[in-house]
Amino acid sequence: MFNKLKSLDDLFAEQLKDLYSAETQLVKALPDMASEARDARLRQGFEKHLQETMNQVSRLEQIGRGLNIDLSGHTCKAMQGLVAEGKETISEDATDEVKDAALIAAAQRVEHYEISGYGTAAHYAERLGHTEAASLLRQTLQEEQLTDTKLNDLAKSYINQRAM
Repeated sequence: MFNKLKSLDDLFAEQLKDLYSAETQLVKALPDMASEARDARLRQGFEKHLQETMNQVSRLEQIGRGLNIDLSGHTCKAMQGLVAEGKETISEDATDEVKDAALIAAAQRVEHYEISGYGTAAHYAERLGHTEAASLLRQTLQEEQLTDTKLNDLAKSYINQRAM
């Protein structure tokens, strides 16, 4: 799985690598989710989050450079699974309304995973005195939380009702 972890610094580096892998996988998956969304607001939300995700990748690269951590070479297996589930959702034979509801469910699983990861990494960064890294990680955490809220609002306000 990981190299031997001897300290919180080692664990923090592994968490950053995992987040980096997760985000780079998501950059590849979000265009497909956007193209499959039939609701215009949902499609626009996925497109906006793709731009945010690319910025999040850049932030992680900035953190890696600043702390001299090579983020490459690790694969986030959890995100692989979440992306695979998203692909299954896309291939389902469903009405447009049900597919949109299913896309939201898949996207929220991704957001919840990312919220957990960024919350943990931000705490580690704070604990280790990596102030700039902590600030960048908290910025991404807020974006992920806002995306989750927007998805939830879309689902509850009308998409789930249309899927009934």
